[in-house]
Amino acid sequence: MSVLGPLVAFVIAWRLSILFARPTSVFYLADEPNDRSLHTVQTSRAGGIALLTGLLAGLGLRVAHNVDVWSFWPPMLGAVAVASVSLLDDRRGVSPLARLVVHLVAAGCAIAGGVYVTELRFADGDLSLPVWVGAMSSGLLLVWFINLYNFMDGMDGFAGGMTLIGFGALAALGAAQEAWTFSLLAATVAAAAGGFLVVNWPPARIFLGDTGASVLGMLACVMCLWGDREGYFSLWVGLLVFSPFFADATFTLVRRALRGEAVWRAHHSHCYQRLVRAGWSHRKTSLSAYTVMLGAGVSAIVAQQAELSGRFLLVWFLAGGWLLAYTVMIALVHRVEASAKR
Repeated sequence: MSVLGPLVAFVIAWRLSILFARPTSVFYLADEPNDRSLHTVQTSRAGGIALLTGLLAGLGLRVAHNVDVWSFWPPMLGAVAVASVSLLDDRRGVSPLARLVVHLVAAGCAIAGGVYVTELRFADGDLSLPVWVGAMSSGLLLVWFINLYNFMDGMDGFAGGMTLIGFGALAALGAAQEAWTFSLLAATVAAAAGGFLVVNWPPARIFLGDTGASVLGMLACVMCLWGDREGYFSLWVGLLVFSPFFADATFTLVRRALRGEAVWRAHHSHCYQRLVRAGWSHRKTSLSAYTVMLGAGVSAIVAQQAELSGRFLLVWFLAGGWLLAYTVMIALVHRVEASAKR
């Protein structure tokens, strides 16, 4: 697999992130701090534009002539729709309902391209799904992924580093099956995220913004569904890679819903936000999250090989172990908060 595409993606995303972080840049999109923010000074949120430009440049060198990639034009069209409404939201603001409609349309584009689950596979069990069930559940998963990345893009170095590790793990999963097109695409996304992270590292000079976060969320879900459809790995293995995002976002959403809060409104109650407000630095919180994400990625690679070799007891151990680990981590966040209030 050539490293030229990922290298170009890294360099362009890095240099454009530096450029777009400057208030004099035509692409500068000011993110003003408020009572829900973790940053205290005005910062550009045009990092997503820089990252996606680097990604497109990197893919254009090595992947654009590959028929397997071009067959994914429907989800690509959906990603363009998501990027467009997200950029408009970054510049002027868009209602939650309008964004949701576009997200559903984008999910429909991906499904029209055949990117949806047809059966559920875990360990030694398979469950075939009716087409409409697979399409509908995949559509909901796509919409959740799109918004999940937005939920989790709220701290210096956080989403950028998690993207680098997450898509790096997907690249490794593809390489293990000699799925070089899949692996190259994932590696190029990871490299572009790495270029952005150089400028997003605490103290961040630029943020992803809705444009970058939403498209990355869609790409992550499309690749998990793609890997499952082609048999590179089970869907749950792909979801395990991004489970640190899932655990925090899902727990927070359920917690807010049970409290009767408007779940679509901005807030500062995600676990990573609570840790920072309890006194942890952005750097400490991000590095801790990276450790969890790296552990999830390595576990996903182990689970992939365990399923292929029939070691199903190990698969169950990994799944159960991570459920327990996230329960413990959420409890530890509560403990850190309680200690900070004493």
